[in-house]
Amino acid sequence: MKLVELAGSGERLSVLCIGAHSDDIEIGAGATILGWIARGVKLDAHWVVLSAYGPRAKEARASAEAFLADAADKTIELAEFKDGFFPYQGADIKTWFEGLKRRTSPDVILCHSRGDAHQDHREVAMLTWNTFRDHAILEYEIPKWDGDLSRPNVFIPASRALMERKTRLLYEYFGSQRSKDWFDAETFMGLARLRGAECRAPDGFAEAFHVRKIVVQ
Repeated sequence: MKLVELAGSGERLSVLCIGAHSDDIEIGAGATILGWIARGVKLDAHWVVLSAYGPRAKEARASAEAFLADAADKTIELAEFKDGFFPYQGADIKTWFEGLKRRTSPDVILCHSRGDAHQDHREVAMLTWNTFRDHAILEYEIPKWDGDLSRPNVFIPASRALMERKTRLLYEYFGSQRSKDWFDAETFMGLARLRGAECRAPDGFAEAFHVRKIVVQ
């Protein structure tokens, strides 16, 4: 397999990160984002969370600030759509997405997978594709009790240090989630180790994504 870089050291990369809930982006693509920055990519990040209110909003903003601390530029947007009810708020969320399209035109988008078992995640994936029709979209995966992990087709290697940093930040900023039985270092490190084995990552770890179509030359 050939390693393909989206951007190298010193190059600018504009990324739109979309999450339904406060910790989704970090779980699905946190090491990838940290890795781009660590490699010297001038990351211009637009970070949006659709369901963030009350204590979860504070967690979301603090975590985004931490993950993007060394980004070249960042914009953080938090919305307050009701958790668990996205399919029934489709018209309002669609209108919100149309506004988002006017505020950003990224090189690459990180969002949920259309095969995700969580209804909010699927709605976000559908509206992302419906709204951004001419962009490279990488759909990340979220481990959970539903058992909906499938076969990703794009892998971004991560070092052990990056994965450990991702895990530490998740624990530090999402206290509201620590009681969940799947929210622990073994889950995050274990999935990354499996994906690392699947792509023979140099340090043994990777985050994986689903890409429906992409243009290369």
